[in-house]
Amino acid sequence: MAGEEQLSYSQAIQSATGSLYRFPVIPVKGGFWEEREKRNILYLFYEDMKENPRREVERIMQYLDLSLSDDVISRIVELTSFKSMKENPMANYTFIPKPVFDHSISPFMRKGEVGDWTNHFTPGQSKMFDEDYEKQMKDANIPFRTLI
Repeated sequence: MAGEEQLSYSQAIQSATGSLYRFPVIPVKGGFWEEREKRNILYLFYEDMKENPRREVERIMQYLDLSLSDDVISRIVELTSFKSMKENPMANYTFIPKPVFDHSISPFMRKGEVGDWTNHFTPGQSKMFDEDYEKQMKDANIPFRTLI
């Protein structure tokens, strides 16, 4: 947008240095994760969806108490795949005009690969992120994975 400074990825990370939480994650201590057994919420993880999308669609159906044919489930898995969504302007936001969201600078969807963020961090940035993440997540017992 006019008048806004364009920062490189590295500059954006550096500008966050010194923040209390440089890389904020959803607050978890005393928050949503502790309530998982009390509330009617289904938790999904991207890594699980990438590993076995059909299993996760079936989990969603079970949660919603739905029964669908195998053909419909297969179609849902196909239409919600990263590849299909990346090609869909309503999912990849390419319908948004360039002055609002310039995809040539940073596309909304990159590769859809688990752990791809490591290809964008320098070793120093990765160390900074890991330290910050550890600080924020030390009391949480959330089964996050970074690899499949």
